[in-house]
Amino acid sequence: MRKFFFPTLLICAMISCSDGELQIETIDFDSVTAESCNPPQADSENLLFKLNEDEALILELESGILNKGTLDETVTSTSAVPSKSKLTYRFFSEKVTSNYFCDDVPPATPTVVNEIKAESGTVTIETKADADKKNYIHTIRLSDISFVRDNGERITNLTISEFGEVTTAIPN
Repeated sequence: MRKFFFPTLLICAMISCSDGELQIETIDFDSVTAESCNPPQADSENLLFKLNEDEALILELESGILNKGTLDETVTSTSAVPSKSKLTYRFFSEKVTSNYFCDDVPPATPTVVNEIKAESGTVTIETKADADKKNYIHTIRLSDISFVRDNGERITNLTISEFGEVTTAIPN
């Protein structure tokens, strides 16, 4: 019996070994605060990101999407992904910091292990003036986001509906 047990155990161990492919089961960034390198601008493209240890969710907003406010009401704007705005998920070799995105020359480490771009979805931005009517507050939400890996596998367990809030100055 021992003659068959150990060879069988060895074969099972070899078959169950990972082929090194990264398995992404969940993308969860709802409890993480959105960041940017520069204050968001109403009349230009904006790069926002959320960092979660060795993961990043990067949102590139189309130009002018934050310039949709009025003083006395809430205005809702939408932007299609990926035709107008872009959403990218990156998995890094180790913990990533905002320096990776904000330094003129990005640090050599961590390195990107995997990058997946969203193939569809919608960015919805609700804009309203703050109480002092000096700034617009833009609440950014994501819906129907679809990430598809190179092998065609769709990542469906997404917890990224609330991207966050950013503020822009109300023009004089």
